[in-house]
Amino acid sequence: MITAKLIDTVWATRKAESLNGLKFMLAEVIGGSNEGQRLIVVDIISAGIGDRVIITTGSSARRMLGDDSIPVDACVVGIIDEDCKFK
Repeated sequence: MITAKLIDTVWATRKAESLNGLKFMLAEVIGGSNEGQRLIVVDIISAGIGDRVIITTGSSARRMLGDDSIPVDACVVGIIDEDCKFK
C-alpha cells in the first residue's frame, strides 16, 4: 500500500466503457522511495482534494471495484486521519 495526498480531480470524457461512473483523482506519493511520484487513482470512498490517503495497487485495486477485468491499477481505500509513530 502507498500513502499519498490527493492533489486534483482528473476528468476523462472519453474512456473505456468499464470506467464510466468512476471518480478519478491525481495523487502524489508521500514518504518512501517514490515520494513525489504522481499517479491517477480511482476514488471509491469519496475522499477529496487535500486528503492524505491510503492507496492499493494492482489486482488488489481491481478487487476493490469488484471486477478484475476493469483496467484500473490504483484505488483509494482509506483516508488518513492522523499518523502514528511506533516506538
